Amino acid sequence: MRRAVRATALLVALGAVLAVLGAGPAQAAGYRYWSFWESSGSEWTYATQGPSLVRPDDGAVQGFRFSVSEDSEDSAKPRRAPGFTEICAGTPAKDGTKRIALVIDPGTAADAPAGEKPPAPRTACARVGPDASAAEALAAVAEPLRYSSDAMLCAITGYPASGCGEQVSGDGQGTPAESASASASAAPSASVGSGGSSGPSAGVLVGVGAVLLLGVAAVVQARRRRG
Repeated sequence: MRRAVRATALLVALGAVLAVLGAGPAQAAGYRYWSFWESSGSEWTYATQGPSLVRPDDGAVQGFRFSVSEDSEDSAKPRRAPGFTEICAGTPAKDGTKRIALVIDPGTAADAPAGEKPPAPRTACARVGPDASAAEALAAVAEPLRYSSDAMLCAITGYPASGCGEQVSGDGQGTPAESASASASAAPSASVGSGGSSGPSAGVLVGVGAVLLLGVAAVVQARRRRG
């Protein structure tokens, strides 16, 4: 009887170990969207508000980048460094207006939806009213823009032709994603994942726990029979 009990316990432990070892890394969701950036001098900083809420000062530089990313922490920055003097060199200052330099980066072919090709990155200098938002500055130089019903920025100059913040699976294909916060240009929720955890998934751990409970029950039953 002791041998049977030991064999049962060994099988339970072995099954638990194999279940954990066989579990692959947890796959964090990726989202395809236009992210919104602000210049902090020579670097890009991920905007904490959407372009419709930001009202940049004269001489500001704003960036937009289309890419696939998990969240703001791993989102791809515009590939051109901010530079107001260079971008707005051909747009003279005018009383009663302000100038906003814009960097628009549609991303790479790997970021593009199926069947679409990203246009070349470009810059533009928008001369707008003194109270204009970043979204109004973008509209002045990069129409047509497309927004979702919850104010998510979906397309700049018509790119991409369809889709808006869709979730992207491991094979690169998109599936409809939950709508992102209206306060961000198209940023997915930070709860999607920020560090790319590679531990076993919660489902695997629950399964291992169930196996262990069954094994304990078998051991207890065997001991009762022996007694």
